[in-house]
Amino acid sequence: MLKLSSDLTETAIDRVLELSADAHVARRCTPKDSPEFHNLTGKIRAYGKVLELLTALQKREEFFEVVSDHEFFLSPPQQLVEAPALFHGCF
Repeated sequence: MLKLSSDLTETAIDRVLELSADAHVARRCTPKDSPEFHNLTGKIRAYGKVLELLTALQKREEFFEVVSDHEFFLSPPQQLVEAPALFHGCF
């Protein structure tokens, strides 16, 4: 199921990159200081924020994929298992 989410994130990133590229091209053909120029600038900025969010999500998914491959959280380290015995009778 993690792979499906990762594929969806990659597809979304690709689509936002396409939209951003189209907005950049359209802005180059638009007179500066026109309302349309500022509108396209806002769109490009919004696409950048969406890309930032999606790439953070992608990095998070990759991190959890790596962590899930290992058994870090399945059993506590031996020191933690023995710790209560060390303090028995101290309090």
